Amino acid sequence: MEVDELRTLVEQAGGDEPLPALRALAAARRELERIEEVQVRRARLRAVSWAAIAQAMGVSRQAVHQRFRLRRWGDR
Repeated sequence: MEVDELRTLVEQAGGDEPLPALRALAAARRELERIEEVQVRRARLRAVSWAAIAQAMGVSRQAVHQRFRLRRWGDR
């Protein structure tokens, strides 16, 4: 998904019709989670610490480590 498509979903999420807005929110959330995982993977492949990643995301090191440590890239 491209940034323009994500922008469109966010705009649709603010619409007056609740069901289309909820569908757009769900799609945007999935895409943001996918992008977040990609960026965490990039950071880990560049030897960025879990603590630095957590700080950038505004969560605890334990939270980010628990959420991402066993993803496809096999990081522990």
